[in-house]
Amino acid sequence: MINNNKSHKEWLEIHNRAARDYITSEWSREVLFGVGNKRKRLFSRATGNVLDMGCGYGINFPHLINATHITGIDFSPVMLEKAHETARRSKVPVELREGDAEALDFADNSFDTVISSLSTCSFFNPLAALQEMRRVCKSDGQILLIEHGRSTWNLLGLYQDHHAHQMIEQGGCRWNQEPQELIREAGIKIIRAERALLGIFHTITASPEKIG
Repeated sequence: MINNNKSHKEWLEIHNRAARDYITSEWSREVLFGVGNKRKRLFSRATGNVLDMGCGYGINFPHLINATHITGIDFSPVMLEKAHETARRSKVPVELREGDAEALDFADNSFDTVISSLSTCSFFNPLAALQEMRRVCKSDGQILLIEHGRSTWNLLGLYQDHHAHQMIEQGGCRWNQEPQELIREAGIKIIRAERALLGIFHTITASPEKIG
């Protein structure tokens, strides 16, 4: 995984610029790559007061059928503008906030469930963001993640490595990261993890319980 040498302002500009392309690529991502089914299966298990970190345009909201309240946070105003439309259609109350995942304006132990999907690759500081997820999740709560990273198929993984800088410039995406390594480094305990599509996509159930 390459390091991010962008300023926060540059990182935000990349994401605002790429937001509309990300939204219009929904069919290929959700249907062709099967991410939609992963969201439906995993996020239906989110209960109580739920935080959606890097909520984007709110694509997770319809799958949070067992939540009592949803808080969505994203640092891109372009994404949040679209998320407001999605929130209005939600059967569960949704509160949207613009802010950085690395410095959440919530007290410790605020949420029963923290979720995030395809966002660790795009956080300005993914380790700090994961540590914040752990901090604001109740000690007996759960962290549910759908992430993507470097393929376990070596040729594809090498291709991702070769084009990593290009993906950063185009969409602010570290597509060759190892999300499970980051999660463990943040002190989050992985309970169950599955990989799919040549090892690229990760479906993770985790606990804020301190490792060790």
